[in-house]
Amino acid sequence: MDWYVRAFLKASLSWLAAGVSLGVAMAAHPLWTVYRLVHVHMLLLGFVTMMIYGVAYHVIPRFAGFPIHSRRAAVLHWWISNAGLVMMAAGFAVRVHDATAGTIVLASGGTLSALGAYTFVYVIWRTIDGPNALRQANRRAREATLGARSTALPVRQG
Repeated sequence: MDWYVRAFLKASLSWLAAGVSLGVAMAAHPLWTVYRLVHVHMLLLGFVTMMIYGVAYHVIPRFAGFPIHSRRAAVLHWWISNAGLVMMAAGFAVRVHDATAGTIVLASGGTLSALGAYTFVYVIWRTIDGPNALRQANRRAREATLGARSTALPVRQG
């Protein structure tokens, strides 16, 4: 199993433990329910999404029959997504006490999380297309350009 797959799975389990722990704390101390958005994001973006990322990075290349498009992008995706989620969770928590500072941290974390999701879409899409997809697209574009040029040239009558 690749490093980034294992890292996503372990991150997912860590976020599950943190989210469940916060849920138990909120049940024990009802005033802590002000942190429910932290709890929800830990479980949905942390546990569920990180698990999906990890499993997809392991399974999709095998199903598609092509290697992962970019291991470097997958590793970067892990760092961006987890950093973004940490910032989002902190932003939601801080926003309860300081709306301005919390919103800035939350927006920054949300932007990173979205960037991570876009990275995932790109890597998986390109993996499904396989390594020849770009070459085929370039070849079609060249053929279309050559076809357009040949019809645009005036024919000399002689």
